[in-house]
Amino acid sequence: MQPMSHFNASATLHLHALISDLHWRVAMLDADIQEAELKGNNSDPSSPTYPMLALTLRDRRSNLRASIETLEGRLDKASDVAHET
Repeated sequence: MQPMSHFNASATLHLHALISDLHWRVAMLDADIQEAELKGNNSDPSSPTYPMLALTLRDRRSNLRASIETLEGRLDKASDVAHET
């Protein structure tokens, strides 16, 4: 097994950092959603009186989770490539 190039190691480190940051942002959105639901006195997203802010934050959180999945897939591929060489 050959050592990973400096570029690949750096890219992998950057992916880890980005994924960690996105997880942190998801946690912040979770707290913001909970706060909006408490202020709106409604925690049912299917309700017509559910706070618009909470709906918007839920969409953002969903997008971030999708981004995390994509980046974790890239990280797995990069790890597989590094182990093959």
